[in-house]
Amino acid sequence: MVSRDQTRRRLYDAERLVLRMFERAGGTHTVQLAGTELTLPAEARFGSVDDVSAYARRVLALPSVRAEFTRAIVPVRVRTRRGERAAHYERATATIAVPDSAGGRWALRELVVLHELAHHLDEVGAPAHGPAFVGALIGLVERVLGPEAALVYRVVFGDSGLSAR
Repeated sequence: MVSRDQTRRRLYDAERLVLRMFERAGGTHTVQLAGTELTLPAEARFGSVDDVSAYARRVLALPSVRAEFTRAIVPVRVRTRRGERAAHYERATATIAVPDSAGGRWALRELVVLHELAHHLDEVGAPAHGPAFVGALIGLVERVLGPEAALVYRVVFGDSGLSAR
């Protein structure tokens, strides 16, 4: 059995690869994946924590998100996080914390916010980065960014040994 820390590390490593694929897609937004050329959507970048908060509200209000995730009706709060190295989700208060200092602006991007929203939408009591979370993240990416972006997650996560439920 793989430990929680190993699963978390594999998930973060896989997500870093996905983030690099989006960054390298360039002006054409195309990437090669498993021998197929895919056109990825442009990823939103945010200028402030308030912009992240407005985006999170819009995502949770999407009919397709509400139909898939029962927790989408629970509002999420977004706040500034001290430090620059991480963003995180606080289940007890339904709060996403993102750094917005100069060194933490990496977190003000759509894929990072969708990761934190997936924690919000994931089943209560499930492992933080386990199969239910992986499934929630891929489902959210598909509903918000489309099937091509979700395919990138499915392939990269599958190649990394991460399963979705």
